[in-house]
Amino acid sequence: MKDIFDWSRVLWNDLPEIFLVEVVFRSVVMFVVLLLTLKIAGKRGVKQLSVFETVIIIALGSAAGDPMLYDNVGILPAITVFAVIILLYRLITWIAAKNKKFETFIEGKTECFINEGRFSIKNFKKESLAQDEFFSELRLKSIEHLGQIKNAYIETSGEISTFFYKDEEVVFGLPILPHLFDKKQKHIPTNAHYSCTFCGFTEHKSIGTAVCEQCQREEWVPSINTTRIT
Repeated sequence: MKDIFDWSRVLWNDLPEIFLVEVVFRSVVMFVVLLLTLKIAGKRGVKQLSVFETVIIIALGSAAGDPMLYDNVGILPAITVFAVIILLYRLITWIAAKNKKFETFIEGKTECFINEGRFSIKNFKKESLAQDEFFSELRLKSIEHLGQIKNAYIETSGEISTFFYKDEEVVFGLPILPHLFDKKQKHIPTNAHYSCTFCGFTEHKSIGTAVCEQCQREEWVPSINTTRIT
């Protein structure tokens, strides 16, 4: 029967002291792997936390949990993991403060998704954010169409910030309500304002077929210009 107060086992788990060097190496490797994995996953995978902050939480949580539950994990190696993670955190934040490019890589940067009532296609493509998911976020803010929005940004936390037109400045825009957006068509049946379903480009269209001058797509929906009701 194991002695629950076998301090050699509790602190070291019968491992040689040199094992702490391996712990440092393992901690650095797993920290970098976590950081790169979550970086690839994108902002929306770690909403409300930066990728860097999420890595810190996961790494510290794992280091704290194992020695709590498993008697074959020594406390001192776990404490060493904590020390390495904190040192890496301090080092990375110090480098980020000195190097803007490195800071942008680690934390990401705010991207403009909607500019003057239409999608900024280049930035939208860079983020792992589906159009349906984006529309859902906007609808939660009581937004009916893109013509109500002057600018919208995705923050480094994954949150979406929106800035609205005044009621008297609202223009025709792409509707994002499902029952309106689903009325996609390539043929323009009447002379009216229509919006490209891909990029949100909006203009008055005549009867017939049309190609979007911004993205070269051919699907349109009737535009609306209602004001927000909050």
